[in-house]
Amino acid sequence: MLRHLVLLKFKPDTAPAAITDITSAFHALRSAIDTVRALESGTDVSPEGLARGYTHAFLLTFDDPAGRDHYLPHPTHQAFVARLQPLLDDVLVLDYATDGG
Repeated sequence: MLRHLVLLKFKPDTAPAAITDITSAFHALRSAIDTVRALESGTDVSPEGLARGYTHAFLLTFDDPAGRDHYLPHPTHQAFVARLQPLLDDVLVLDYATDGG
């Protein structure tokens, strides 16, 4: 399986309601794009203080790289990205294949 980790750092002036809407829209991608097997999210709760301003994490699961490759250019995903970009200060994306452990 392939995991697609997305960390978001919102602009300081982003309204909480806008963040809530974006979170809901992100979760809607799971039902809109059939190669997304799972999608979970949460906000930083670490006591270590190492988040560097990233506050929201989203973890998507795909069966394989082909599923991710279908998701990335999908029109629904691209529309979501266009909606998200004006709110972002930064984004970090990391993909990894699970080792089954």
